[in-house]
Amino acid sequence: MKRNLLLLFTVVFFSTVSYAQTSSVKGIIRDTSSRENLANTTVALLRGKDSILVKFTRTNTNGAFELKGIDTGKYVLLITYPKYADYVENLTIKDSAAAMDLGTIPVILKANLLQEVIVRQTISAIRVKGDTTEYNADSFRVQPNASVEDLLKKLPGIQVDRNGQITAQGEKVQKVLVDGEEFFGDDPTLVTQNLRADMIDKVQVFDKKSDQANFTGIDDGERQKTLNLKLKDNKKNGYFGKINAGAGTDGYHDNQAMINSFKNKQKIALYGIVSNTGTSGLNWQDQSNFGDNPLGNADYDETGGYFFIEGGGDDLDSWDGRYNGQGYPLVQTGGVHYNNKWNDDKNNLNLNYKIMQLHVTGNSATEAQSILPDSTSFYNNSTQNFANEILRNRGNGSYEYTFDTTSSIRITADGGIDHKTTRSTDYSEALGNDKSPINNSQRNTSTIGDNRTVNSNILWKKKLKKKGRTVSFNLREKFSNNTSDGYLYADNRFFNNGAETNEITDQYKAYNSKNISFDSKITYSEPLSKVSSIVVNYGVVINNSNSERSSYNKSNEGKYTIVDSIFSNDYAFNVFTHRAGANYSLFRKKLKFNAGTNVGITSFDQKDMISKTTVRRSFVNWFPQANFSYNFSQQRRVFLRYNGSTEQPSIQQIQPVATNDDPLNIAIGNPDLKPAFRSNINLGFFDFKVLTERNIWTNVGYTFTQNAIGSRDFVDPSTGKRVYQSVNVDGNRSIYAYMDYGIKLKKLETRIGLNANVNGSRYVSIVNDSLNTTNSGSYTLGLNINKDKEKKYSFYVSPSATYTTSKSSIQTGLPTKYWTFNINTSFDVFLPLKFQIHSDCDFNFRQKTEVFSTNNNVILWNAWVGKKFMKKENLLVKVTGHDLLNQNIGFDRTVNSNYISQRTYSTIQRFFLLSLVWNFTKAGTTAPGMQ
Repeated sequence: MKRNLLLLFTVVFFSTVSYAQTSSVKGIIRDTSSRENLANTTVALLRGKDSILVKFTRTNTNGAFELKGIDTGKYVLLITYPKYADYVENLTIKDSAAAMDLGTIPVILKANLLQEVIVRQTISAIRVKGDTTEYNADSFRVQPNASVEDLLKKLPGIQVDRNGQITAQGEKVQKVLVDGEEFFGDDPTLVTQNLRADMIDKVQVFDKKSDQANFTGIDDGERQKTLNLKLKDNKKNGYFGKINAGAGTDGYHDNQAMINSFKNKQKIALYGIVSNTGTSGLNWQDQSNFGDNPLGNADYDETGGYFFIEGGGDDLDSWDGRYNGQGYPLVQTGGVHYNNKWNDDKNNLNLNYKIMQLHVTGNSATEAQSILPDSTSFYNNSTQNFANEILRNRGNGSYEYTFDTTSSIRITADGGIDHKTTRSTDYSEALGNDKSPINNSQRNTSTIGDNRTVNSNILWKKKLKKKGRTVSFNLREKFSNNTSDGYLYADNRFFNNGAETNEITDQYKAYNSKNISFDSKITYSEPLSKVSSIVVNYGVVINNSNSERSSYNKSNEGKYTIVDSIFSNDYAFNVFTHRAGANYSLFRKKLKFNAGTNVGITSFDQKDMISKTTVRRSFVNWFPQANFSYNFSQQRRVFLRYNGSTEQPSIQQIQPVATNDDPLNIAIGNPDLKPAFRSNINLGFFDFKVLTERNIWTNVGYTFTQNAIGSRDFVDPSTGKRVYQSVNVDGNRSIYAYMDYGIKLKKLETRIGLNANVNGSRYVSIVNDSLNTTNSGSYTLGLNINKDKEKKYSFYVSPSATYTTSKSSIQTGLPTKYWTFNINTSFDVFLPLKFQIHSDCDFNFRQKTEVFSTNNNVILWNAWVGKKFMKKENLLVKVTGHDLLNQNIGFDRTVNSNYISQRTYSTIQRFFLLSLVWNFTKAGTTAPGMQ
């Protein structure tokens, strides 16, 4: 009996202890939309290793539940309710003595789940993946044989102008990649106008960071708005291309050919262009890549609503070697592209070569009003005839080798040679307030120059044994050597109180500028936890420049042998910087944050080789940055960025010599220039609803600059001569805001988009020793509507209105205010027997002002009619009419700190062209000769 009682006591005791050591799980179930608690919701607890049911209950009238008697271990919590998405969560019970309170558990209606785009990727037309906006190409209908450019015009938040320039979410696109690789050295129009839309799987839009920033995850401030075109898998084997042959009236012709061969990961492409219709296939970035880094006066572009940098350079001409719609061009250009990956993608090679010969001739006429203190102003009228030509060779390439899963090395290089010849004849006159003559000038210039560049970059990356611990080394080199020589002849006449004086400049000029720089950086990252890390870096930057400018006057023998010391100088400007910094990063599922700064100790070594003088100066430069982004869902994101950077003066700005390439506008270098510090803050928001195809993009940016490099101008009212110099000023700032709202009317199968741009700026300068502040603004409201039905019709219309203002503090009574209106339309009609009619029309209406009273309204109408042949409609024969109303005039307006100008220039007008366009493609094979 005692034994039985002891056994019973033992069982009861251990059962009690065991029960006391079990845990419980509780919570409240709530609808995310109505914010109401859900009664009678099924709550199940499954064993983690085999999904066997452990506990089961339903919520009470208040939506609450509790599961008791749960042992330690891993479980799966499953919550189900009719018409709601299942809620699944992994649980780990570690403490058997403590209850687990899950708090309020949100559940979502299945309909709302679709609205929030937690659906299959194939359903979504647009997705946000981290910092990348991704468009599903097949969700946007285009006509057969349409180009990528045609596809881009259909994508919400992306605009393509008539020159092929792409704007994505309010920012200019700087790179276009194919499967993540440069195609023809990033020549965007070659990609967008020649690749077919039906080859594209995804279009991705993102801010491309440097290779080192992508590796470390730490933003170094380098960003380029980039488009990446992901090809469909079934389009990666075979060949395709386009041949366009056209001849027309008045000697116009347009001949283009491009062939591409894709075999697995190998891509080979060839192209050639011979045209005088404006087609040139030139890279948007050629100017900066070939050593022309102009710094000077900041001008305002009325269409884009932003200040742009103009002027500078080392020779008599200001032509950058591109055709930008001014004059009459003849281009002969071609190139070859090769890209391949092999050895399990350990080896990645990308090579590009391009050659171009371009001739441009034309003329222009400019009207300008200069604004001076004390209610003084005068008018400038000028004309120019020019003839320019360039022979350009350029090559670039990259090679990446992956040693193993932890380390790789990437080498990139590019270089080129420009041989450029320019000739121009200019006539100008200056008039006073009463339109009385102040001066006039006849100027002839001619130059021959060669620009050579070599740039390279080496990046070595290594992941260490501990996850998140990395080390990388980056070395960048840039070299440029620009030489030119030419002649300047200027006959200047001045009228002062009825007296006329004459001043002649007749000189031979020779320029030679060299620049070499090395930028090295070693970076180390250390994880602090699973979601945070710190990155430290150290580097040395060397930037050495030399500029030799020589001007020679004629001797008695008629030869240019007498050195003009005022306009001649040999100057060296060497910059040495030690730079170090640290950055902290926090990465969670929805939140990303990083912040840090670099500090640079910079020394200037300035040497005047003629006077044998040396000036040394030192500065401390800061490079702070911070980035914050939060993803509310896959389709809704907000981000905030700050970036601070230091801008060093160029040798052209700092060299202590006068430049009289235009004797009525003389530039003087300023050896006392300090670096400028620029701060930029950017706030953006994105939201997309799949079921309604509604999108919202907003972007707001603010920039302010300390020690900004501005301009000091002195204009002699009696002669009209201008002397200007770069100086440091404070108070420069700008703000911009962009919004794009789009929605698809499904019953009408029509997409409607509304966009708005606001740009404002404050620019400080010194005019005739008076501080001048120019406040400028540009406000644009636009609408776009597009509708199409396959093989029936396609229609697009985009009206916009822009209001431009500018007011200078030295003359508040002379503000600039005017409207410009633009309507861009296009339509295609597909008729029986494979006939097609296309028309596009660009209406430009510009308000007259007190200064510019001439009519510059233009209606540019282009159209073609054609017939398609072959089974897949690959062959098109068409007749094109360009500028049918013969109204095309080159035109632009510019607002500067103390003047406004309006310029018209010669450009291509009405002609007719008979063309044959053949789009060919063959998937699954390789083009002949391309194996």
